[in-house]
Amino acid sequence: MEKERKFDGSGDAALPVLDGIPGVAQITDAEPEDLDAVYYDTADLRLLARGVTLRRRTGGHDAGWHLKLPVGPDVRSETRLPLSAGAPGRVPRELVLRTRALTRGGALTPVVHLRTHRRRRLLLDGRQRSLAEIAQDTVSAQVLAAERLRPKDAAPLVPAQRGSGAEPGRGGGSSTVVTGWTEVEAELVKGGTELLDAVERRFAQAGLRRSTSPSKLARALGRPDPGPGPDAPEQPAPGSIGAAVTALLREQSAQLLALDPAVRADEPDAVHAMRVAVRRLRSTLRIHRRQFAEEPAGTVAAELRWLGTVLGEARDQEVLGALLAAQIAELSAEECPGPVGERVGSRTAAQYRRSWKRASSTLDAPRYYALLDAVEALAARPGLRPRARGSAVGAFERTVRSEQRRVDRRIAGASATPAGPARDAALHEARKAAKRARYAGEGAVACVGRPARRLARRMKAVQELLGVRQDALLACAALPGLARTAHLAGEEGFGYGVLYARQRAAIAQVDRDLPAVWRAACERKLTRFR
Repeated sequence: MEKERKFDGSGDAALPVLDGIPGVAQITDAEPEDLDAVYYDTADLRLLARGVTLRRRTGGHDAGWHLKLPVGPDVRSETRLPLSAGAPGRVPRELVLRTRALTRGGALTPVVHLRTHRRRRLLLDGRQRSLAEIAQDTVSAQVLAAERLRPKDAAPLVPAQRGSGAEPGRGGGSSTVVTGWTEVEAELVKGGTELLDAVERRFAQAGLRRSTSPSKLARALGRPDPGPGPDAPEQPAPGSIGAAVTALLREQSAQLLALDPAVRADEPDAVHAMRVAVRRLRSTLRIHRRQFAEEPAGTVAAELRWLGTVLGEARDQEVLGALLAAQIAELSAEECPGPVGERVGSRTAAQYRRSWKRASSTLDAPRYYALLDAVEALAARPGLRPRARGSAVGAFERTVRSEQRRVDRRIAGASATPAGPARDAALHEARKAAKRARYAGEGAVACVGRPARRLARRMKAVQELLGVRQDALLACAALPGLARTAHLAGEEGFGYGVLYARQRAAIAQVDRDLPAVWRAACERKLTRFR
């Protein structure tokens, strides 16, 4: 995590005296550095629009590939890879995957070449540990192929100063724009933000002001921080249900984007995590649908359902493989003769791989990128109805009570349905209703606290119990086919029968436990927040 503040410099002027700052025992000069960096972005500067920078830098103590994503004021998360991870002009695959959702599949190409001479000063504590680094940078920047860089929401690039298009940089000719400036950076190493505050006060006394550009890349491209404008995110009244729901949308849409790289890289449990993020976001739109205009919220919810279904194919195989592997490990050789574990493992792994490839291909489809655009637009300006100005506490209470009643109706209906496929389907719907009620409670926690947390915990218990049942049904559907394949291969089939019997026993146990678990969840029939 990089915590840094930038200030406009003044040529070769000396930095202000920093002696006497609390916690700083010594100030020492470090070796100056000459840095050479090429920044990458799409032709329409999608990374820059999100405050993201991606560069390959040589020289200095941290040469390599650097990807920086904004986290909060003055804070960015930084991913570093060595120079060998990607040749000049070719972004490493890991960084391509990490930015794919942000670029919406656009190609990453060099956009700016920076050369920086850096003078460094270290602020040390009494144990000679570095608390912060002050860097005075003299920068020359060359915009590469400037006429091709056109942000969607801005006029053509017109930096304050133009050059001949000669050095520094690669390329040259009429397509380049050269600028230069001096700036100062104060970056925390081990200190706290109060140290940066003290440094900033000293800088202000010396006439150094905070930079209006969030990064060197933005400054090179003549893109200062625009501040709030006509397209700035909507800010509903504090304490209103609109403000609470908007905060949920923004948090959940950011989570969806953050999980995209993990699914592409096939990291463990990534598909499950992204599927949960999709479901949470869709549930927020459905639970609080009365707060939104019908469109675009309805269309976004429908598209999220589509994405969740695509991810669900891979997730089901992941669950099935883990469930059966755990149960096979518990069986003796007599109960499970033959290569049952190997056959089950290879089958579920192959099916998972096929499903994951379909899901991964979907993440590069225009429909998916259009969904991300729609989700982010909705989170920024959710199109709230007038009723969204009402109290969040009252609205949450009504919504949660409604969701609890919905679960009650689903479970009662399923209990009255004769055993068989119809009852299985009804209990699956009850599970989905319990999950949605749980999400409703979790969404209310920030506003109303303990009662919402209690409701979410009780609904989770119901959801997880019915989840055991659904997983067992999934295994029941797969085991006969596995047994037939084994039989045709001349293998023992007894183990598949034992596994099938375990699934049926698990289903029966859930059916016996459900009434008591539901009664416990409804110990206080309807949650009250006031």
